[in-house]
Amino acid sequence: QVHLVESGGGLVQPGGSLRLSCTASGVIFSRNDLGWFRQAPGKQREMVARIAYYGSTDYAESVKGRFTISRDIAKSTVYLQMNRLKPEDTAVYYCHVIGSGNWGQGTQVTVSS
Repeated sequence: QVHLVESGGGLVQPGGSLRLSCTASGVIFSRNDLGWFRQAPGKQREMVARIAYYGSTDYAESVKGRFTISRDIAKSTVYLQMNRLKPEDTAVYYCHVIGSGNWGQGTQVTVSS
């Protein structure tokens, strides 16, 4: 049974940094692509970053150069390092096993002065 738990969200000033973590129990990292998605109020959920089962990464244009996705297979954890945060990054961030119906509960990120 897959269970995804995000953590690390919070309130940060513009230009600041946060690191999100997603503990993914029941997920075989060597067989699954994992991603971070976000949903802002009144907007559709969108992909932020993804990491393929073989390790390659992909990012939304809006976060390229600022966000980094990584994973620690031994800890069954995927991370999202977010730097130079902007107010438009404010959203609930979700961990997702791509191609499945498995989502975490989300963690709120608010970028505001």
